[in-house]
Amino acid sequence: MATSNLPPLAERLRPRTLGEVIGQQHLLGAGMPLRIAFESGQPHSCILWGPPGVGKTTIARLMADAFDAQFLSISAVLGGVKDIREAVERATSARDGLEQRRTIVFVDEVHRFNKSQQDAFLPHVESGLFTFIGATTENPSFEVNSALLSRAAVYVLQPLDEADLKQIVERAQGIQAVPAIDAEAVDRLVAYADGDARRLLNTLETLAVAVGAEKLDAITDAWLLRVLGERLRRYDKGGEQFYDTISALHKSVRGSDPDAALYWFVRMLDGGADPRYMARRLVRMASEDIGLADPRALRLALDAAEVYERLGSPEGELALAQCVVYLAVAPKSNAVYKAYNEVKAFIKSDGTRPVPMHLRNAPTRLMKQLDYGKGYRYAHDEEGGFAAGETYLPEGLDAPPFYRPVERGLEIRIAEKLRELRKRNTDAAS
Repeated sequence: MATSNLPPLAERLRPRTLGEVIGQQHLLGAGMPLRIAFESGQPHSCILWGPPGVGKTTIARLMADAFDAQFLSISAVLGGVKDIREAVERATSARDGLEQRRTIVFVDEVHRFNKSQQDAFLPHVESGLFTFIGATTENPSFEVNSALLSRAAVYVLQPLDEADLKQIVERAQGIQAVPAIDAEAVDRLVAYADGDARRLLNTLETLAVAVGAEKLDAITDAWLLRVLGERLRRYDKGGEQFYDTISALHKSVRGSDPDAALYWFVRMLDGGADPRYMARRLVRMASEDIGLADPRALRLALDAAEVYERLGSPEGELALAQCVVYLAVAPKSNAVYKAYNEVKAFIKSDGTRPVPMHLRNAPTRLMKQLDYGKGYRYAHDEEGGFAAGETYLPEGLDAPPFYRPVERGLEIRIAEKLRELRKRNTDAAS
């Protein structure tokens, strides 16, 4: 059993060779990407993305062993630019010293570093001073700078499955770290761990101490249930479950189902999702799925976010819930969202067209002499505040209307207005 003079159980069971790693066979199995990287003899910068307790730190340490590299670990939660500078100095000494060793700099929770801190790695990664390995529970495409992301391969680690976790329990028993455990208790522990090996081992270590204190011969399911109480829910922030659940919330709002939207919203809060993140997503939903069908939705989402900042949890969460219901029952339109994406795609495929002369600004005499702004019609001086027949797109651009309002909510009136204005343009041209 665990005693106070021993390292933590998770450290004692940490794999020392690649063959001892449990799980992640889609990366570490024969012919798989990380296995090939280990066997190549050439380390490369990478980001290990996955939920807690699936082996990110272990894989980084094994890489350092495989390449006989100096292993420097930085915690982005506790560290800063000073730690990065120290790592650069130590990597330089290792490279220029007698041994001429490589260095692997491992940054745990790399998404916690801000842009300038992440940028500090770039010149040293590019120069080859060290190999960068970042570990994150967050989607790196959202949380890691694009410049750093472009210089690192991304490997997605999966939660450990039931068989993997049971194998870890067997290993713990094999070093006599925990007493005998009946089958039902093992099943409950595995479910409790929810794919997280570190959580499983920390729980086993705690239970071993409790068993020793009560002088029990084995861990039974009844005793385990009494000790653990109600199974704790773990929200896998940054993992697949997180994005599946936010997807369910978004689709429920889009589908105008307030009950389902509230259900998924509360599920996320109950599991530990950051209410500030939820507020940002609600603002996005208001723009993407409601848009101009009900412009009040965006203002309400911003107000809800502000209320949460003022009140915090749990009081401020009610304002977010109110926003969720409003967004779900509001009229829906993605017309602006679609128009925005269509224009982005069009501009990427089209050439850089010059701004028509009549739309150009003319702040200097020379520019006026060159006819900048000549012929521009000031809309406020025109009948109805509209310069019928005026053109505002580049010359020769015959593009279809990008913004096509739907027949819902306020966009019904917007569509009527656009039809009227387009008719006036047509009449002016005839």
